[in-house]
Amino acid sequence: MCPLLSACRARYSAAWVSPTNPRILPYGEAAIAEAARVIAAGGCVAVPTETVYGLAADATDSRAVAGIYEAKGRPSFNPLIVHVPDLAAAERIAEFDDVARDLARRFWPGPLTLVLPVRSDAGIASLVTAGLETIAIRVPRHRAMQALLAASGKPLAAPSANASGGISPTRAAHVAASLAGRIPLVIDDGATEAGLESTIVRGREILRPGPLTFEDLFSGEGRSPGEESGSPDNAALRPSPEHGKVVAPGQLDSHYAPSKPVRLNATEASEGEWLIGFGDVSGDDSLSIAGDLTEAAANLFDALHRADAAPANAIAVASIPETGIGIAINDRLRRAAHPR
Repeated sequence: MCPLLSACRARYSAAWVSPTNPRILPYGEAAIAEAARVIAAGGCVAVPTETVYGLAADATDSRAVAGIYEAKGRPSFNPLIVHVPDLAAAERIAEFDDVARDLARRFWPGPLTLVLPVRSDAGIASLVTAGLETIAIRVPRHRAMQALLAASGKPLAAPSANASGGISPTRAAHVAASLAGRIPLVIDDGATEAGLESTIVRGREILRPGPLTFEDLFSGEGRSPGEESGSPDNAALRPSPEHGKVVAPGQLDSHYAPSKPVRLNATEASEGEWLIGFGDVSGDDSLSIAGDLTEAAANLFDALHRADAAPANAIAVASIPETGIGIAINDRLRRAAHPR
C-alpha cells in the first residue's frame, strides 16, 4: 500500500467512519452545505453526476485524495478524474491543444473526460494522477456536482462511489450498500441519467467508451472506431491499457463486476442463472424491451445490481449490438465478465 494511504487509514477512519454511515440526504442547499463542510475538513462524500454517483474529495489535498482510495479499496496506480466547474478552471490545471479545446467547447459540461498534460503549477495532489504526467479532467453537467464544486471552491477528484472493481452506482442506495461504514454522506438526487461513466478521450483516441460515442466526437474523421490509430491525427478506440500500464481510469480488465459469474450473449437462461434480456430476448429483467441502446445504457448497472442481489448463482446477459453507445455497454459487460 502507498505510505500515504497507510498513514491515512487511521486518520480517515477515526474522523469519518461509523457503523451507521453513510447518511443519505436529499439534494438541496442543506445537503450541499453539509457536503462542502466534509470536503473542507478533508473528507469525501458521494454525489450524483449525469453519469454515475461519484466519491468526491478536494483534489488539491493529498490526504483527502488518499481517503478516496482508502474508502474504495482502489489500487494507487489507478488515476482519478478531476471535476471542475468550467473550461477556464480546467485550463488552470491541464494543458489544452486545439483538439482538446474544440471537444471541450462542444461537449462540456457533459459526460466527456479529457486526458491532457498536467500543468506544473496545477496544485493537484500527485495521488490523483497516479504518477502520470497527464490528468483526466471533466466539467460535469449535473446540478448536484456543479453545486458542490461552487460550494467547496475546489477541484474535486471523484471516481465512482463504490468499492473498487464492483458495479458502478446509479442510485444513492447502491452507494450506501457498497460503501457502508466507509464514508459519511451521500447526496441523493435520484437515478443518474446516462447510467455509464464518462467517455475518456486522449487526443483523438477513445480510452474508455461512454455516453458520447465515436460518431458524436469524431464524425467526419474518416475512420471507424475499431481501427488502430496510425498517428496522433487519427481517431481510434483504445479501451485497454497500453503495454499493461493504466493511463486512464476504467481500464482494468476486471471491473464493474458483480460478485457472481457473468455470461454474455445469452439467448436464454441456463439452470441457476438470472437472465438480463434486451429486445426480443426476455428474461428476469431487461435492459430495454424496445431494444433501445440509450435506455439500455441507463439501466445497465441498475440491472446488474438487481441480478447480483437475486437468489440465482450466476448472471446471463443478452447480446447487445456493437454500435453507437452499445460499444460502451459491451465494454462494461466484458469487464464485468472478465475472470478475476
